[in-house]
Amino acid sequence: MLLSLEGATVRFGGRAVLGAVDLGVAEHEIVCVLGPSGSGKSTLLRAVAGLQHLDAGRVLLDGRDQGGVPAHRRGVGLMFQDHQLFPQRDVGGNVAFGLRMRGAASRGEQDGQVRELLDLVGLPGAGRRAVASLSGGEQQRVALARALAPRPRLLMLDEPLGQLDRSLRERLVVELRELFGRLGTTVLAVTHDQGEAFALADRVVVMRDGRIAQSGTPLEVWQRPADEFVARFLGFDNVVEGTVVGEAADTPWGKVPVPAGAVQGVRMLLVRPAGVRLVSADSGLRCVVVARTFKGTHVAVQLEAEGAPRLEAACALREAPGVGDVVGVEFDGAEIVVLG
Repeated sequence: MLLSLEGATVRFGGRAVLGAVDLGVAEHEIVCVLGPSGSGKSTLLRAVAGLQHLDAGRVLLDGRDQGGVPAHRRGVGLMFQDHQLFPQRDVGGNVAFGLRMRGAASRGEQDGQVRELLDLVGLPGAGRRAVASLSGGEQQRVALARALAPRPRLLMLDEPLGQLDRSLRERLVVELRELFGRLGTTVLAVTHDQGEAFALADRVVVMRDGRIAQSGTPLEVWQRPADEFVARFLGFDNVVEGTVVGEAADTPWGKVPVPAGAVQGVRMLLVRPAGVRLVSADSGLRCVVVARTFKGTHVAVQLEAEGAPRLEAACALREAPGVGDVVGVEFDGAEIVVLG
């Protein structure tokens, strides 16, 4: 592993904001640490960078313990949400600062490398522009070029796209993924944005209260959330307690199918909206449509059944019922997850 955290612990006022975390990042891997505010993700990043002292455990880079190694000697790059560009320097001067951190030799070599880096991040010929003249997306690209300039063995991103509007974020995250793949960059990023993490990462790490709640590929985490916290954090609301017996579970929504081999007994269940199928009102679970929200590719329909929690169903655009309509609901076992 290029990066290893072993029992990494940070305490503030006696409270563990990072609680004995074990985490490894392989060379050329992109890992996104995801979690709500206060989950410990930024503290983890700062500990790796050498900006936060560990109360217990250790950080290793290439197998070497980084205890006592100052931040500027760890050979890692760090890019913050607010870019932290130098306003008194032009674009080229900001990128050149990163090159000087590596000890690039002559001014001519620096100028050539600055041009290469700006080309790489999609800002050809921007070296003489003032920082104040840049858009948010352009500032992000300059900050990235500066962070890449010293050729860090590990690049760390702290909410890298957090200040950008949604359409720009979605475009840049694709560009970042392609760029890191082309360069073979090893990346550790933290974000609270699920879409950003799932689009960028080879592996997603979900944190809660200073500990890792789940780690896996984006597909693994999305398809099989580890527990109720992860499921709800990912935006799933159809989570309910049920008693699993065989290949069915008794729930407030009635008996629902579960996958073969599911853990038996009282468990929390996730029913994906795609697994809530609307049928005629005289079939299945009788529900009333209480709200509907246009999602672009589908309509999210909120359903209420007597004596049961609300259900969300994902309906095709032209097939979604209206508010006040009475429908029946059946469940698709392939879209139901028995949570750990």
